[in-house]
Amino acid sequence: MNARPKKSFGQHFLHDRRYIERIVDVIAPRSEDFVVEIGPGEGALTLPLLAAAGKLTAIELDTDLIPGLQARAAGKGELHIVHADVLKVDFTAMAHSHGVQRLRVAGNLPYYISSPILFHCVEHAAAIQDMHFMLQKEVVDRMAAEPGSKVYGRLSVMLQLACRVEPLFNVPPEAFRPPPKVESSVVRLLPLASHELHDARPQDVYAVVKAAFGQRRKTLANALKQLLDSDAIRRADVDPKARAETLSPTDFVRLAKVYASRE
Repeated sequence: MNARPKKSFGQHFLHDRRYIERIVDVIAPRSEDFVVEIGPGEGALTLPLLAAAGKLTAIELDTDLIPGLQARAAGKGELHIVHADVLKVDFTAMAHSHGVQRLRVAGNLPYYISSPILFHCVEHAAAIQDMHFMLQKEVVDRMAAEPGSKVYGRLSVMLQLACRVEPLFNVPPEAFRPPPKVESSVVRLLPLASHELHDARPQDVYAVVKAAFGQRRKTLANALKQLLDSDAIRRADVDPKARAETLSPTDFVRLAKVYASRE
């Protein structure tokens, strides 16, 4: 029996076998992998991932879905269900407690809290090998946007400073029950190696990026005036007359370092 999707949880259950198989193919789980699925729902991705890897940890907030998920997975592998809000799950501690260096994370994310989940995962990027998510296409476009794009913004910068973002393919509304009102996309996130990461303080980068895009129509001199004056912006080798949407992620890192030096 199919579960009734709950609007409060933003549930849209994937049911089209063609897209399920494509997602599993791009993840390509192996028996040695520690796979974590966020929001397994009715198990459309859970069961084939479990079959491929032999074991799977699933994080599910909706208690009504757990018994059905356990029943469907019976005899198909080792399924461990964590009943929790994913934003409160410590992925780093999870990896350490299971004696693995890095997790592989996947999921059809609830669209209404996709950005907080992405940022939460990025906080634990050192403990994650890769991430494969189904998201609203508009969000994936923002994640992968380059400087100068109309959709380039805070999400683009913060994710690209931590991961390589690879949009993979789109999924139409009719592949879900109920169909969402938007098109979806599958995206791969590959956390950067330690030598590729910037060395600015995360809180400084966040403060500068948030202020810059909080008033994206204004020049940096105006948008950042509470943090940096024009001379300080120039010391970061950035034009104070430029707008946030034209800066590369590394430009924001330099601004963050100047900001830190002025504190």
